[in-house]
Amino acid sequence: MSLDRAKKIKLILFDVDGVLTDGTLWFFPAPDRAHQTTDFYRQQLGDKPGFGIVSQDVIEAKGFNAHDGTGISLARLGGLKTGMVTKRISETVALRARDLKIDYLFQGAENKSEVLDKILEQSGLREEQVAYVGDDVIDLPIMRRCGLAIAVANARPQVKEMAHYETPSGGGRGAARDAVEYILKAQGSLEKVIEAYINARTSVREQ
Repeated sequence: MSLDRAKKIKLILFDVDGVLTDGTLWFFPAPDRAHQTTDFYRQQLGDKPGFGIVSQDVIEAKGFNAHDGTGISLARLGGLKTGMVTKRISETVALRARDLKIDYLFQGAENKSEVLDKILEQSGLREEQVAYVGDDVIDLPIMRRCGLAIAVANARPQVKEMAHYETPSGGGRGAARDAVEYILKAQGSLEKVIEAYINARTSVREQ
């Protein structure tokens, strides 16, 4: 049962495109200083198609949902570690991960099952203690191994078939928040965590 699986979770991993975003990629003219990161991305990407943009003239951007950002904060308050695992390499994702204090960030992850091996080794966790939120077939290998596989509402049919739970919201529209709240509710801590979140921000305003 998915609720029983959710009770064991200590780490929740998210795909990015189609999960933390709606899957749309925006390409904008680069500012004058963008060339400073071009060599880094060329080293990371090489000639691999579909991993990201290597250009001094164009930058890649993504749109993230504020509700999901709050969800990451709730996860942290609830004692859950968080991570992003994505095939594409983007400075936008690195910035968002730092902003949200994400524990694990893996970009350029063509084989996400291998990434899970690395995370398990670093964290000391077991597969049944990890949840993964995905939307497309590249996510299936890691979803097969995780204790709780979660599909977003806009996920491909094969992903939904594999998943133990499907979020009411689509990627980039609160799906990550749905996933976090589902796990915290199963663990009996959601209301307590929300109250702690509110109290922390009330205390800051009163100081």
